[in-house]
Amino acid sequence: MKNIDYIIVGDGYAAFFFAHQLILQKKSFVLFSANQKSASQVSAGIVNPLVLKKFTTFWMAAEQIEFLTKTMAEIESYTGKNYLIQERIHRIFHDENERQLWLMKSETDELKPFLNPDFESLGIIKNPFGTGEVNQSARLDVNGFFKDISTYLEEHEMLVKKKFDYTKIEGTTYEGFNFKNIVFCEGMGVRENPFFTNIQVIANKGHHLKVKLSVKLNHQYTLKKKHFLFPLNEDLYYYGGTYDPNERENEIDDFKTIELKDGLSEFYPHDFEIEEVNYGFRPTVKDRRPIIGNLPDHQNFYIFNGLGARGILNGCYFSKELYEHIENGNKLMPEVDLKRFNK
Repeated sequence: MKNIDYIIVGDGYAAFFFAHQLILQKKSFVLFSANQKSASQVSAGIVNPLVLKKFTTFWMAAEQIEFLTKTMAEIESYTGKNYLIQERIHRIFHDENERQLWLMKSETDELKPFLNPDFESLGIIKNPFGTGEVNQSARLDVNGFFKDISTYLEEHEMLVKKKFDYTKIEGTTYEGFNFKNIVFCEGMGVRENPFFTNIQVIANKGHHLKVKLSVKLNHQYTLKKKHFLFPLNEDLYYYGGTYDPNERENEIDDFKTIELKDGLSEFYPHDFEIEEVNYGFRPTVKDRRPIIGNLPDHQNFYIFNGLGARGILNGCYFSKELYEHIENGNKLMPEVDLKRFNK
């Protein structure tokens, strides 16, 4: 029997960012991964401090972006790579009213750090009203992030590529491990978890395309009109993703594929080929806050879920919140505490 501090169950942002906190604090753990691509692993990886439909920010945006920058530097110390790609988002304006709204909001104290008031007109794409740059925006090298951290965990015998079997937990032991705490970071997989049967997580299905553009973009930006467009490599670009909060089948939705194709055609006036269509189910919560906490009858059973469309920022920031709660007894923010659903 091997004694460890933690078992982590999951293979998305919540699991990997919490694993980073344990690496940082030299805690012993194993991470159980079903070796399947989670919604996190097919996500765009956009780091965006704004809600670009309304030109507003969101709860703790500045603090989360600052913490993400710090965390990426910490991860670089053991993987040798920083996965934060400093390519700003450029919002393509629909009309003159949007331009003026952007300018007006860029003068407010809340939004001044994020809205660049100097507009640009970009070549190759259609943008008659110009584009606005989102300061402090970036994107994550999603594939590199998961691949390299998985490799690190595997090399240090911290990764078990096996689906977790809840029935094999016996007290504080599981398949040869004697653990102090177990943290379930399963996304929509929580619906199979018998310990957290009342978790109010809503599946938000998102589609995206991998496309080959006949005329490559001549600028290093992430473009945003209805959806995001950015380069993946020399040949392929990412375009997406959609938001569908209704329960849908676990298959590609042709209607969403057409929606994406039409959305790209709105501002990209050249031919393109769709190479792949992918989708994932984001775990979202009605109040748009993560879910963190433990069970009254299993004090060392914790959940870290509900990251939604901002999985990178929520996963990074609240992994520290959860760690401090478990190890040092710090109170959880009431906005994210699992207990808020008991009121």
